[in-house]
Amino acid sequence: RRVHGIQLNLLYTPEAILYNIFTKMETLLTNEGHALEPTTSVVAVAESLWNKLEEEREKLHDAMDFLVQGDDQLSLSALELATQSAPWFPKQISDLDKCNHLTIKFQPEMATDHPGFHDKVYRKRRLEISDIAFSYKSGEKIPRVDYTEVESATWKHVYNTFNSMYDTCACPEHVEAMRLLEENNIFSPDFVPQLEDVSNFLKERTGFRLRPVAGLLSARDFLASLAFRVFQCTQYLRHHSKPLHTPEPDCIHELLGHIPLLTSPTFAEFTQEIGLASLGASDEDIEKLATVYWFTVEFGLVQAAKGSGQLVAMGAALLSAYGELQHALSDAPEHRPFRAPQTAVQSYTDEHYQPVYFVVDSIESMKQEFREFAQSLRKPFHVRYNPYT
Repeated sequence: RRVHGIQLNLLYTPEAILYNIFTKMETLLTNEGHALEPTTSVVAVAESLWNKLEEEREKLHDAMDFLVQGDDQLSLSALELATQSAPWFPKQISDLDKCNHLTIKFQPEMATDHPGFHDKVYRKRRLEISDIAFSYKSGEKIPRVDYTEVESATWKHVYNTFNSMYDTCACPEHVEAMRLLEENNIFSPDFVPQLEDVSNFLKERTGFRLRPVAGLLSARDFLASLAFRVFQCTQYLRHHSKPLHTPEPDCIHELLGHIPLLTSPTFAEFTQEIGLASLGASDEDIEKLATVYWFTVEFGLVQAAKGSGQLVAMGAALLSAYGELQHALSDAPEHRPFRAPQTAVQSYTDEHYQPVYFVVDSIESMKQEFREFAQSLRKPFHVRYNPYT
């Protein structure tokens, strides 16, 4: 059933449908022997619940009809039954206006070790730029920021420093994308790119678009945006006193680290599929998906050439942080092959260099590996993106 941008489909498995009914009613079967095994009579189990819970008769009847008749469509009440017990998630792109829950851990006014904590001018500037994101509504053009001389100088220094390293330290897809962005005058050391210009360029390449954000979002809200091919992007810059490092996302991190690979159709598809898997997922599964994102999109490494043993960076956090990029490619940390189920439960640190990095053979193989993992996440429905609505 198509619902405003996200196509919701109940999984065609009796176990998943009935499991969700049990959750919704907050009732378990009295007889534990009624485990949902393949040989269990699904109709008999449903009828047992029917007699117990009169108030759910209509919804349960819809589900029984679906199971008995094998119809591929469910009534709206059954669709609601499948989704109401799941955490809220956006079903159309305008719902992203509600995905604005910020994590304040690294905000300059909260973290005493933030480079801008004692800089009142910087903190005031951050608030001015953040107001753009707080006021923004889906479908609007992203307002332009008139960057100061200090901000432009910070961008230029970081841009030239990293761009000189990418040929040897970044994956080929990133290197090629940087060349493309420069050729189209989207990127240049001479000006801080405007998000509206970058967004329009991305839409032509892979259908991704940008949305301004005031800071670090909760994992659930951020991943949900990716399902709609929307990347939440800051507009403020890191403090000028530490241009090659930032304790939080800033537009240098997102423009130099994330945007190039979002021009790659395969990488864009992988990114969106993480977002789709997050919609309606449990808190436990959100943590797993966020961890996969952390070790791939943010800190992922890839084989420079199959069998070569040489590693290059794919992750945006590495490609926008000078010290950790060198650390990740050295012999100091542990390098493990990317296996999504194991990666999803690996602990990590957001305050120091990573002790462990995961290596993928290619972006395509990473995407296929994740697809298998996403199918193992238990939800009574799955979603598909409908770009036409």
